[in-house]
Amino acid sequence: MDGINKYNEFVALHKPQLESSSVPVHLWPALYRKLTADCFDAGEALQLMLIDYDEDDDEENNVNDDDDNTRPVFALEVAREEGIKANDPQAIYLIDHAWTFRMNSARQQLEQYPQLADRLSAITGVDLEHEQRIDKILRRLWKYCHAYSIASEGLSDEERMPIWYVMDEVGSAVNHSDTPNFRLVPLLYLNTQTTYSILFPIRDCELGSPVTRDFVEYVSKDAPQRSALLLPWREADLSDESFLQVEPSVEYFASGHIPETYPKEDATAAKVLPSRCNPLKVYAQYDVLRAHLTAPEFQLVDSEEEADVMWLTSHYKSFAELAEETPHKFINQFPFEYVITIKDLLSIVGRRAATEHHNAETLDTYPSWLPTTYNLSTELREFVAYYQKRATKGLDNHWIIKPWNLARGLDTHITDNIKQIVRLPATGPKVAQKYIERPVLFQREELQAQVKFDIRYVILLKRVKPLEAYVHRKFFLRFANRPFSLDHFDDYEKHYTVMNYQEQAQLHHIQCDDFLELWQQQYPANDWSVVEQQICSMLYEVLQCASKAPPPCGMAPCAQSRALYAADIMLSWTGNGTMEPKLLEINWTPDCKRACDYYPDFFNDIFKLLFLDEQNNESFRLLTAEGQ
Repeated sequence: MDGINKYNEFVALHKPQLESSSVPVHLWPALYRKLTADCFDAGEALQLMLIDYDEDDDEENNVNDDDDNTRPVFALEVAREEGIKANDPQAIYLIDHAWTFRMNSARQQLEQYPQLADRLSAITGVDLEHEQRIDKILRRLWKYCHAYSIASEGLSDEERMPIWYVMDEVGSAVNHSDTPNFRLVPLLYLNTQTTYSILFPIRDCELGSPVTRDFVEYVSKDAPQRSALLLPWREADLSDESFLQVEPSVEYFASGHIPETYPKEDATAAKVLPSRCNPLKVYAQYDVLRAHLTAPEFQLVDSEEEADVMWLTSHYKSFAELAEETPHKFINQFPFEYVITIKDLLSIVGRRAATEHHNAETLDTYPSWLPTTYNLSTELREFVAYYQKRATKGLDNHWIIKPWNLARGLDTHITDNIKQIVRLPATGPKVAQKYIERPVLFQREELQAQVKFDIRYVILLKRVKPLEAYVHRKFFLRFANRPFSLDHFDDYEKHYTVMNYQEQAQLHHIQCDDFLELWQQQYPANDWSVVEQQICSMLYEVLQCASKAPPPCGMAPCAQSRALYAADIMLSWTGNGTMEPKLLEINWTPDCKRACDYYPDFFNDIFKLLFLDEQNNESFRLLTAEGQ
């Protein structure tokens, strides 16, 4: 009776996982027994086979040292004389995980644990004596690794980062087929908090049958993205296919977002504020603002109801109701502003500035200030076509893969490995953005080296139609900590500039005026005023593009809206030796603590501009089409 109760307890705990993975019910009792006994008995029914390829074929195709070939090293086949039946209640096999890791520590673990590296060399077919063994393992890894995330409540974004794993030699030898005879799915055994994979047949298999699975079983056989997703296991040449990008439907812009309302056209005319003898009452959810808004023209209050200005760090959606019920109350957001603050939508909005998609010779996409960006969920096939087309022309193919909706470099990867790129969306929706391979660098004297840097401009948006927007003249700088070179892309302090959230990373601060002096010394032929003019023209253009289309495809006018954004920008060398800005992203509710530390009147000046219409040419620059 106790055994039955324990089995029922196991089912109660694991039923959601088993059902979601479609593990047949008749296999659950055997799975329970094998988990409790820690029984790995696949070797009684299956055997591991080293695949012996023809040596002449290897030499002809140069695959011995090729990290990009898709040929498997091992195969698994049915060894039981009577074969394996799909309805056999014992035909479920535990697969152990040889390695569990997070991507940012993968190289370090392989270097630190030689036995682990030896085992991974065997699984991935890398020569133990190869001089760059770790690099080769990491490039070949994408044929063998899989991912899961932990989504428990109370975890930080860092703790929710994907966990990757490589199965043991048996699990890693299960190869791909479009008509598979087995399935292989992960399972977290909650009793011990151990993750396994479980292998079970879905068709009857005879002695000697290869054990296969469909690596992209969640995608239908005729789906256009299927061949792209299968690139780690099966070659496909899409280089002659179209890589053009078209603006998606209205439904695309609205999907995944909480519905929001916006005022009618006649309610968006600028309101004339009544004359005020009393300070404007400000309700602020942002503590830094509460600490630094000290001008007597403003008074902090503790509720939205009594406020004239609501400065929220939570998303606001009821703009139509705001216009009808409290027409003189300001809000620090615009309707549908997410079209510029979410990475995939910003790239779509930015492309509205272009009259053609790309240069047929160089394949550079337009506008030139927008790094080429593909949505890896909806444009994966087009991306692969573009990547492969660039490869045929011998063009640089390094890409930075970013989640749509995370900041601080989380789950972000830089690579030129197409097999890695097509696997990364398994951990959440991502964009592939062309990595700037020729960034303008900054000489850090204390390092005696040139490093990457980016520039953050604070944007103040007063209205979208007609467009009225400003930038704060004091921009902010962030620097990498190691000399730049186009290698070791898992070296965070070489390739990234956001150090605030990295333990033990040095934060290198230079104030705007000091930077300008150093800039003139390092780049005497590139006057900063010209660079800034380009930047301001670019920012004006992207804001115009953001309101070209009606909601939800564009930002809606709202007389009560004012907003502060932060645009992150890098400078790149062009083919003809000139500099041009590249817009990386636009941030909503950016951290302004450093701005307030440097410039105590930062929020006082901003509030006077946005809410009292006080012009301040010393602090703010009006954005115009020419950038003047």
